[in-house]
Amino acid sequence: MHPTVFSRSLLAASVLALAGSAATQVQADPKVLKVIPYADLKIVDPIWTTATITTHHGFMIYDTLIAQDENFQVQPQMLEGWKASDDKMTWTFTLRDGLKFHDGAPVRSADCIASIKRWAERDLGGQLLISRTESLEAVDDKTFVLKLNKPFGQVLETLGKISSNILFIMPERIASTSSAEQIKETIGSGPYRFVREEWVPGSKAVYAKFEDYVPRSEPPSMLAGGKVVKVDRVEWYYVPNKSTAMAALNAGEYDFYEAPSIDLLPMVQSNPNITVKVLNPVGLQVAMRPNTVIPPFDNVKARQALQYIVDQSEYMTAMVGNPDFWRACPSLFWCDSPVMTSAGGGERLLTKDLDKAKALLAESGYKGEKVVLMDPTDHPTHAAALLTAANLRKIGMNVEVQAMDWATLTSRRKSKNPADEGGWNVFHTRFGGDASSNPITHLGTNTGCDKAWFGWPCDAEAEKLKEAWVDELDDAKRKDVLDRYHTRLMEVAPFTPVGQYAIPSAYSNKLEGVLRTPTMVLWNISKKE
Repeated sequence: MHPTVFSRSLLAASVLALAGSAATQVQADPKVLKVIPYADLKIVDPIWTTATITTHHGFMIYDTLIAQDENFQVQPQMLEGWKASDDKMTWTFTLRDGLKFHDGAPVRSADCIASIKRWAERDLGGQLLISRTESLEAVDDKTFVLKLNKPFGQVLETLGKISSNILFIMPERIASTSSAEQIKETIGSGPYRFVREEWVPGSKAVYAKFEDYVPRSEPPSMLAGGKVVKVDRVEWYYVPNKSTAMAALNAGEYDFYEAPSIDLLPMVQSNPNITVKVLNPVGLQVAMRPNTVIPPFDNVKARQALQYIVDQSEYMTAMVGNPDFWRACPSLFWCDSPVMTSAGGGERLLTKDLDKAKALLAESGYKGEKVVLMDPTDHPTHAAALLTAANLRKIGMNVEVQAMDWATLTSRRKSKNPADEGGWNVFHTRFGGDASSNPITHLGTNTGCDKAWFGWPCDAEAEKLKEAWVDELDDAKRKDVLDRYHTRLMEVAPFTPVGQYAIPSAYSNKLEGVLRTPTMVLWNISKKE
């Protein structure tokens, strides 16, 4: 072979080799979004639990029939659309084309019906909707019909609610699992797949782009519109130490920190490569939740005493600090929402009266029994737990603070055992402002006994007033019913709010397309290198 020809051949081979190496490098270096969520993912069934971290997980791998846009208006998501009869008693729903589960199976009406039924066993709004349902049946694989036996004015809003429990659609075989039992498979039809083999509880959760997902054509708007995935993988890293997490974000080791401590924000606010922004448009209500099925908080007087140990300014200063991010609220419902009311003495939620609390505790018959307060040391409510422990001791309660992580608390709170047998007496949690703005969806105000949220308050009168509010169409009369309902809830004391606040997120300026939503969603985000 002529030397020149040989040299050209060698050059061509080298170019091809380099090209192949580059292609291999592209495959080896997918676009990865590294995220620090607010808590560890231990439970992956978003129907079995209302834990927000599991809801975040749900939005990654599942899709919803209906979603709400940035104006909180319902929009079709998995649905092509719906049609209601003139009397709004019959609703026909049609799925859009191209919907697939992660195992390749098409999404069918049967999957939707099974998912609705399982969700409705756990969700407060779902329970009310199903109680007014005559039938829920498939017409064909793409169409199903809901027939009501009693008017229900919030069918679409309930099916498309944006607070836990979310109506996530699962395959029929999985959705047929009892709602009292956790699902064993994590097969959805959402924009990401859960890479279960890489899941390390206490450390890491991984999601991969679902290549067969067909997003809607509309631009994204809060939880509605096109869920377009622009990265190959999302990796969640659980970093319980807030200072460590913030330092790692500041150093560029992570791309997105969902809920940094507000007092640590100065660490990154001067970094030109970091954006600090409140992404949740509604914020969070912080609540003290007693267990009403075991002493001492099975007695209503003991629960009412909790209302008098709270100064919301004190709690919010301890939890949040910066007053730009919090406010006190004299209502069991979200302040600034249409259902905000202080009827029944809501003002007592703002300023503590320890003498009144002591008197009520004495009337309850409390005799110094141990009270177990669950304290999630890795959760924003940790400061509230410590403050409550101090205040309860001031009124004579024998308090044992049991420290644990949030994931453990969300597992343990389901126990109705006595406190000495793995049960609990009180803990703190957060309700989304969206859920707290509607009596149907507010977990804290439900008093449906065994069907109520953890703590299981039970009061038939309050439940009747809630249904009367749902049924009433006259605005003036509805407001009167709402005030009477709130007054009754203040008497029953199913929970005590300790304030409401917003949490800013912090993320790298390499990220574009970060959406404002009440829950953390990670579609529409692109990452510049």
